[in-house]
Amino acid sequence: MKILLVYPQYPETFWSFKHSLSFIRKKALMPPLGLITIASMLPEEFETKLVDLNIENLDDKDILWADFIFISAMITQKDSVHEVAKRCKDLNAKTVAGGPLFSKLHTEYPEIDHFVLDEAEITFPPFLEDLINNNLQRYYRSEEKPELKLTPTPKWELLNQKAYVRMPVQYSRGCPFDCEFCDVVRLNGKIPRTKSPAQIIKELDALLESGWKGPVFFVDDNFIGNKKETKQILKALIDWKKSTKHKLSFMTEASLNVADDDELMALLREAGFNSMFIGLETPSEESLAECGKYQNKNRNIVDSVLTLYRNGFEVSAGFIVGFDNDDVSIFKRQIDFIQKTGVVIAMIGLLQALPGTRLYERLRSENRLLADSTGNNTDFSINFVPKIDPDVLIDGYKQIVNTVYSKKEYYDRVHTFIKNYNHQVDEYFNWEALLAMVKSVFYMGILDKSRFYYWKTFFISLVKYPQAFTKFIAMSIYYAHFKKVFVDYAK
Repeated sequence: MKILLVYPQYPETFWSFKHSLSFIRKKALMPPLGLITIASMLPEEFETKLVDLNIENLDDKDILWADFIFISAMITQKDSVHEVAKRCKDLNAKTVAGGPLFSKLHTEYPEIDHFVLDEAEITFPPFLEDLINNNLQRYYRSEEKPELKLTPTPKWELLNQKAYVRMPVQYSRGCPFDCEFCDVVRLNGKIPRTKSPAQIIKELDALLESGWKGPVFFVDDNFIGNKKETKQILKALIDWKKSTKHKLSFMTEASLNVADDDELMALLREAGFNSMFIGLETPSEESLAECGKYQNKNRNIVDSVLTLYRNGFEVSAGFIVGFDNDDVSIFKRQIDFIQKTGVVIAMIGLLQALPGTRLYERLRSENRLLADSTGNNTDFSINFVPKIDPDVLIDGYKQIVNTVYSKKEYYDRVHTFIKNYNHQVDEYFNWEALLAMVKSVFYMGILDKSRFYYWKTFFISLVKYPQAFTKFIAMSIYYAHFKKVFVDYAK
C-alpha cells in the first residue's frame, strides 16, 4: 500500500520566520514530527512519501501515486488543509486526517474521508487494522491518555533535512498548569507523561545516524512539568553527550519556575540546552490571576528572566493583551515590561479564544464569542467581545508592536540580553553561520534603515560581550522577519 503524508502550508506568521530563513538558506523552521512518527507505525511493506508544503509543492502525480493521503495540521494551517483536501477529492483520492486541528474542528472538513483523532498511540492501531481489512470507519477516537513508551522513533529518513533549521523531539505531553487561554490540558492532560531516558537516547541516536548536526527542539508542552523526571532525562542526556561527543544543542518550552531551581538550570546547561520559550503574558497581577497563570504571580518576572540569561539561556516569550482586567494603561505597561525583560523574540498577541479551552467555554456561556479563532494571535484580529473597547484594544496592540519592533527598541532589547547573557553552552561557528553573518552585514548593516542601531550593537557585542556575538548576529537576522510581520502590517 502507498501512503502519501502531506503537511499543509503555514501562513506567514510570527513563528514562520519566513523573512529570515533565506539568510541561512533554509525553507522552514521544523518538519512535521507527527507525520514522521505515524510513518514509523505503518507496516514495513507500506511505501511512504512525505510532502511538506512549507518546503515543496504538492503535484497531482504525488496524489495519484498514493492509495491514501494522510494529513496532519495545526489550526493555523486550516486554509491550506481545505485546499489540499479539495484537490484530493477532485482526483478521487482517499484522505485521512489527524492532529490538533482535527481533534477540535473535524466537522469543518466534510470533504475528508476518515479521521484518526486524539492521541495516535491509541487511535491509529485500530484504524490500521481496519485499513488492512478494508473495513474503515469514518472516526477513530479515544479519551485515553497513553503512555509515551508506546511512541515509536520517528522516521527521520523521510525528511529533506537540509531544508529545515531544527529538528523536533518530544519527551513529554501535558502540563501541570491550566492557563485559561491554553488548550494543552484539554488535549494532553494535567499530569505530564514522559518517555524513558533510553527511548529519547534511541531517538537522538537515530537522528544523528540520519546525518543531522543542527539544533534540536524538545517540543514538549512544558519540559519541566515533572521536575523529578526532567532531571533524570537531563542526567541521561549529559552521559550520552559525553559518550557520543555530539555537537547538538537543545532548546525547549518551559514555565518560568525553571528560574527558581539552580540544580535544574545547571543540568539543563550541562546537557546542552541554550534556549527556551516561556509564556510571560503580562505585567498585570490581576490578569495573571484571571487566566490562571499562577506560576508567574507574586514574583519579579524581569528578575527571573535575567536569572535565566545569567545562567546561559536565551529566552523567547509570549505576551498577551486583551484580558478582561486590562484597561488602557496596559499598552504602556506592556511595552515597558517587554523592554525591561530584554526578550528579543517577543511574540506579542491579542487574546484569542481557542476551541477546547476554558476561555472559549466561559466566553461562549457569556455570549461573547464572535468567530472561530484563526490560531494566529498576531494577526490583528479578535474573536470575542473584549471588556475594553475593541477599537481601543486593536489600536493599543498596534502601538505595542510598532514600539517594541521599532529600530531603537528592538536593538535596546538585544543590548539588554547580550550584556546579561552568560555563554555556557557550546555554539559551533560553521560555514552557515559565517554566511549568515555576511548577509546580515549586507542587508541589515548596509541596506536596512536600522543600520545605525545594527552597527552600534554590533561593536558593543563584538568588543564588550564577544561570548554573545553569534546571538547578536542571529537576532539581527530575526529582525528582517519581525519588522515585516509586525511593523509593516501594523501601519
